[in-house]
Amino acid sequence: MLKVENLSVNYGGIQALRGISLDVPVGRIVTLIGANGAGKSSTLRAIAGLVRNKSGSVTWKEKHLLGLNPEHVLERGIALCPEGRRIFPHLTVLENLKLGGYSCKNREEEDAGIERAFSLFPRLRERSWQKGGTLSGGEQQMLAVGRALMSDPELIMFDEPSMGLAPILVEEVFDIIERINKEGKTVLLVEQNAFAALKIADYAYVLEVGEITLQGPGEELLRDPRVVSAYLGG
Repeated sequence: MLKVENLSVNYGGIQALRGISLDVPVGRIVTLIGANGAGKSSTLRAIAGLVRNKSGSVTWKEKHLLGLNPEHVLERGIALCPEGRRIFPHLTVLENLKLGGYSCKNREEEDAGIERAFSLFPRLRERSWQKGGTLSGGEQQMLAVGRALMSDPELIMFDEPSMGLAPILVEEVFDIIERINKEGKTVLLVEQNAFAALKIADYAYVLEVGEITLQGPGEELLRDPRVVSAYLGG
């Protein structure tokens, strides 16, 4: 289980997270929803080791993560698929994937990761020698997910995976997240599309101005009047 306890994050004089606590059980999909600036991305960045000014406790399978560098968090089996995709536009699809597999111990592990990505996203196989920057938005998101999976993580964190995508592609992205979960990956999902996120989540947390204000099973929060009013257009 990923366990976050009393996590606080500061950017200079701004407190982005104010002592939040949450659990992500192994094999589950847990989502964080909230408005822009609520602290959702800061939570993932702190877990991934990308934020320095933080306090509290973060453990994964009872091993402490807080204070580790990002590469050491990855070695513990946790990968981040970042907001905005952040692929390398001048590198090919294959080169992007290989960079995601920099922690692979040998060629066999790297090849297995590439095949995993191509199996999940056949379009990437077709475009393996195409520059990342020439892909469509949906294909770039597929590449970002495939790159994050190259290390074969146990826990994968998604930061706004549907951002900027057409509705039909949003549905495809969430289908892919469910498939990844069914194949054994634990998922922590940050998403502005609250309806889509809650629909697939086993459990959910609502963040407001750096604090958790609501939590419960995804299906329950879908029906909660406060969530409907604030995030679902009710």
